[in-house]
Amino acid sequence: MKKEILIGFIVGLICNALGIAITTLIISKVKGLEFETTFNLYYNSSNLWMLITLGALPNLAAFFGFLKINREYRARGVLLATFLAAITAYLIYFI
Repeated sequence: MKKEILIGFIVGLICNALGIAITTLIISKVKGLEFETTFNLYYNSSNLWMLITLGALPNLAAFFGFLKINREYRARGVLLATFLAAITAYLIYFI
């Protein structure tokens, strides 16, 4: 059971990282900037929480994907990773 939750947690973290990268790439294309410049812009302006929250959207697909194939414990792990992203965004926003 713990192994399944850990696998789901790792999948959630990977999905969140990919979501942050995709979000940054989309924003950089719209603004006409480079990827690194866009990420640094959000990081230096204390708006990194926006990228983290938008980056958590792929976790939704992973969560429902695990539920569809009856992997409830892995879905719990993805949910834990989503909570971690939400708490991190909350702390970045208010600190």
